[in-house]
Amino acid sequence: MADPSNTRTIEDFGEQWSNYGENDGFYASLEILEQIFGPLAKVDDLKGKRVADIGSGTGRIVQMILQAGASHVLAVEPSVGVEALRRNTADAGDRVEILNVRGDELPAGLDLDYVISIGVIQFIEDPVPTLRAALEALRPGGRLIIWVYSLEGNRVYVTLLSGVRTITTRLPHAALDALCNALSYCVDAYIFACRFLPLPMRDAMLNTHSRLSRDKMRLTIYDQLNPSYAKYYRESELRKILDDAGFTDLELYHRDNYSWTAMGSRPEEGDEG
Repeated sequence: MADPSNTRTIEDFGEQWSNYGENDGFYASLEILEQIFGPLAKVDDLKGKRVADIGSGTGRIVQMILQAGASHVLAVEPSVGVEALRRNTADAGDRVEILNVRGDELPAGLDLDYVISIGVIQFIEDPVPTLRAALEALRPGGRLIIWVYSLEGNRVYVTLLSGVRTITTRLPHAALDALCNALSYCVDAYIFACRFLPLPMRDAMLNTHSRLSRDKMRLTIYDQLNPSYAKYYRESELRKILDDAGFTDLELYHRDNYSWTAMGSRPEEGDEG
């Protein structure tokens, strides 16, 4: 039986991706993927590789993986946003295969080189089944790379956000969209202040958010206020779910002091257990 909380979150994102279907500008650039990988991996590592992307949404990360030179991308998206994903990847031909299923339904034995999931695990209440499915889809020695919100560096923000989300998660799309548009101008003012003051999330604001278009800034805010469930991970919590799923050789990177990128490997044959 499907988890009702996950079902609601999938529906939330289906509406989100149906209304925000375009990927362009800095928001869709390979540079963002390089920033996310940080010191853990290089985008060139994906060249010629077989990769799955869990929680593909409208295909933004899929398009980045293709730009990096992957030979084949399996795009996994459970929501009705899969229609935008199909449109945005249509020109990739047989380099992209789309599965309209949950991450925990990713088939085993795919012999993948990489499984990537950017900004998805934080919205799954129990992510271990999805991570285990990723493990089973990888070849021995294959790698998982995920990116999630960090609690470290965001405690004040999370405290404020939790109160706001009790309202925004219940708003209809049009009202939330209008609110996020208004808030995007407040973020502009905050970014300006960050240029002169050591404010929370300063590095993220200057390195990433300041380079987003108005539409993508609005979407970034919407992405945090819309989903019914969202978690900001402590380092220890992130390590635990990856360890519970069976990944080894864990490496973590605290990107701009506001998010975690984590990489782990499927054990080589003979190393399990």
